[in-house]
Amino acid sequence: MRIFVTGATGFVGKALVTQFVAEGHHVVAAVREYSKVLPTKVEQKRVGDFGFLSESNTIINALDNIDMVIHTAARVHIMKDSSADPIEEFRKINVYATVELAQQAARAGVKRFIYLSSVKVNGESTDNRRPFSETDDPAPEDAYGQSKLEAEKLLLDLAKTTSMEVVIIRPPLIYGPGVKANFASMIKIINKGIPLPFGAISNQRSMLAIDNLVSFIRLCMTHPAATNQVFLIADGEDVSTTTLLRLLAEGYMRPPRLIPVPLSWMNFFAKLIGKQMITDRLFGNLQIDTSKARELLGWKPVITMKQQLNKMAKLNRNSSFQKH
Repeated sequence: MRIFVTGATGFVGKALVTQFVAEGHHVVAAVREYSKVLPTKVEQKRVGDFGFLSESNTIINALDNIDMVIHTAARVHIMKDSSADPIEEFRKINVYATVELAQQAARAGVKRFIYLSSVKVNGESTDNRRPFSETDDPAPEDAYGQSKLEAEKLLLDLAKTTSMEVVIIRPPLIYGPGVKANFASMIKIINKGIPLPFGAISNQRSMLAIDNLVSFIRLCMTHPAATNQVFLIADGEDVSTTTLLRLLAEGYMRPPRLIPVPLSWMNFFAKLIGKQMITDRLFGNLQIDTSKARELLGWKPVITMKQQLNKMAKLNRNSSFQKH
């Protein structure tokens, strides 16, 4: 199969490209500049800043004879967005460029377009309610989630008027080797043995191992029942923040220095210093119902959370050993 991947040097894109090359597919990676981090067998197409697509430039030649587009490139969620018009900044990449790419893919005869969206289309939390499912009315609470929803709608509209099939995937937090942002920060804190006041949190959050996401995308590439569908996907083993930190500590062979500070105290102090949004994400519930993926496609996770965390830790240890 000839597969075109955007965001190929990112956390998700790199994992996909590596897997596809190992399986013998011909991979075309959209990159800003030539990258040495990708396997040598990958055909790299320089597209500059992906936002150029929103300015009516074209990469249709790069899509010649492509069977599948997997679109992971995006302007990601930003905690403190200083843009004068945040929603418009998100739309440039997440909506306009995405739709332009899909239109060009359809004109080039691409069979299927897989779009990595976000659970933020559904909302920020499932406190006091059932897990999110595909039948829920979308309820994004920020510009990032809104831009993802707008792109989803336009892609599904495009599927109705062209022969190209669309598959939309809404993952929660994705973790695995190479993860960055807040998850990487937690790993650093655990490794340094810094005590954390998170020893008594009983929330429930769905997350997604990168190996499970890759396996699901591989299934969506060929399964006929995935055509023009939206899927919420997760590991299927929701955990509290406390449990997650304990599993991380175990994987990285560090003692879990977790102090059982009452949640009410932490929420109080977070409000005092203006960090309520952060505590909502750390302590709130966000659960996903994955029954559609399991029942319609017969998908099952290929790795448990503990196995994925241990795999991350082992790779980190090996990398550190090689450096020394």
